[in-house]
Amino acid sequence: MDFSAANKMCSFCGKQGTQDTRFIGGLGAMMCVECLEHYHAQLQTPASRQALRRPPWETMTDVEVLDVLPQILRSAEQVTGFAAEWVGLLRERKISWSAIGSVLGVSRQAAWERFEGPSARRRGALGSGSLGGAC
Repeated sequence: MDFSAANKMCSFCGKQGTQDTRFIGGLGAMMCVECLEHYHAQLQTPASRQALRRPPWETMTDVEVLDVLPQILRSAEQVTGFAAEWVGLLRERKISWSAIGSVLGVSRQAAWERFEGPSARRRGALGSGSLGGAC
């Protein structure tokens, strides 16, 4: 799996990672240290915690909401990439498509089609590290 910060982005502010970027991450979401420090500071007082309860789009203009849309899609693509890498790791460990499909709530065939089948290869879901076979 790709663990390099250079190929990731902060899921909170959209900052593109470099080799020097420090991210905290897990299960697809990545947070840069600057965002971590910002949100940590926001959690220090009852008033600032209360402000975080309001959705950010309530104070955004239409232009600002439009500007965020590409970031949301890049973040979704990053999470999809993480999922594909995770499935690749499972397949390297000889975990069956049936087991993968079961935890995803789909059939083994649906899991294979999403992560390994021809449409996945066309979308580039697994990139060049594609594992072969449907078993």
